[in-house]
Amino acid sequence: MAGDSSKPTVGALPDTTVESPPVPVVLTWFVWLLFAASVVVLVARVRTGGGWGVPGVIAVDGLTVLMWVVVGFFSGIVHSYSRRYMAGSAHETKFFATATGFTVSVMGLVAADHVALFGLLWLAMGLLMAALIGTVSGWDQAQAAAAVARRYFLASSALLGVALTALWVTTGATTVSGIAAAADTLGGPMWLVAAGAVVLAAMIQSALVPFHTWLLSSMTAPTPASALMHAGFVNAGGILLTRFAPVITVDSTLMLAVVAVGAASAAGGKLLKSVQTDIKGKLGCSTVGQMGFMIMQAGLGFFGAAITHLILHGFYKAYQFLSSGEQVEHTAPGETTGHTVGRLTSVGGVVVALLTGLAGGAVFTLLTGKGAAVDGGLLLTFFVVVTTLHAARGAIQHTSLSPVARYGAVPLVFLPAIVVYAVVYEGVSGLLTVSTATTELTLLHGAIAVSFLAIYTAIETGVHERSRRLYVALLNAAQPPSDTLVTSTEDYSER
Repeated sequence: MAGDSSKPTVGALPDTTVESPPVPVVLTWFVWLLFAASVVVLVARVRTGGGWGVPGVIAVDGLTVLMWVVVGFFSGIVHSYSRRYMAGSAHETKFFATATGFTVSVMGLVAADHVALFGLLWLAMGLLMAALIGTVSGWDQAQAAAAVARRYFLASSALLGVALTALWVTTGATTVSGIAAAADTLGGPMWLVAAGAVVLAAMIQSALVPFHTWLLSSMTAPTPASALMHAGFVNAGGILLTRFAPVITVDSTLMLAVVAVGAASAAGGKLLKSVQTDIKGKLGCSTVGQMGFMIMQAGLGFFGAAITHLILHGFYKAYQFLSSGEQVEHTAPGETTGHTVGRLTSVGGVVVALLTGLAGGAVFTLLTGKGAAVDGGLLLTFFVVVTTLHAARGAIQHTSLSPVARYGAVPLVFLPAIVVYAVVYEGVSGLLTVSTATTELTLLHGAIAVSFLAIYTAIETGVHERSRRLYVALLNAAQPPSDTLVTSTEDYSER
């Protein structure tokens, strides 16, 4: 109708006149109280250095209290954010109850010592996340995505069950700590089955290639659930490998395989991201790549680095998802956003990004000692250089500042960030009871590094875009199952 300025709205508007139910309020306060209690326990742990627990059932160590604080904080932010996001929704109470249950299951998992309790909480964590993905019960695509995720999580739980059973039969221990204490006796076919099952379970939970489909199909979840998923769920693979570090470090060949699958997912996630067009899809593919880095660090024997990575990635990705709406800029055809978007082609920009990356690696080596010897630490430092280079390139490329300001500001911003990363890494490593299991460098490690660098360079220079076959292959690999996609506006119930 002429003069009508109303805009179409996707989905039903929340009824803001209805008073918020008490359950979300109570659960939000409950989660923040869990976070506060976790901080107190962490401080006590740092001061006393001791451990607590119920022998044979739960064990509260450094990793436990650290993850309690991290998960409690992320969950508190998500709960508070959701108070407005889910206001008026018919699924509000269900969402909060499920999110709180998920939080408790994760916090219980990192404290569980008995293998049966550990396995049950792993299963509960997956089922609750699948329920969050399918929060909207009347949305066919959401239910299909939940079903896809549930199948993957059940497979992960089954693999973990096989691993725990094999380790129990081999060592006679019924606790995770008991299995770790008996690690020197592990070996042979039963160990290989157990270790392989642990690695596969971690790969599925962390959405590594080729198990990334469940993550890409989960975009039907409410945005706060996506934030919780990417900040506190996919990271569980790193926690699993850290808990069972004595099992997977028995053989250097297995550790090399873990590095290989991590590197493949790190490169694969970046390739898949390059063909994504929507914000949440790009963030999902980015998570696939970042989880590859996390698993690769565990494969190099630097479990402290893996835990540090999952914490920092959690902060970053939670913010990215919760602010994803702000990244959608409505611009008329022909208008620009004021940002320079494209590849970094200026010689000055390339030189500044390269020098920043090399300086970042040098600072990391100076503060941590990693990379000073010809061992796995050198490869870890290499990936720190690549990551810093990539971040610096992105900052130079997308900012609207003058070239002088950009080139001068980038090192001043990123080098202190590397200092913070190194300090956090040292602090996290000091809390863990798992010692670093530095691996010796082999030709295969070198081949992985060279292959990763080649793929990274090809992406940055656009070489991969010249092959239509590769583009189509990546586009297909980045697509979730068709029944999880919304293909027509009728599915949105517009009004």
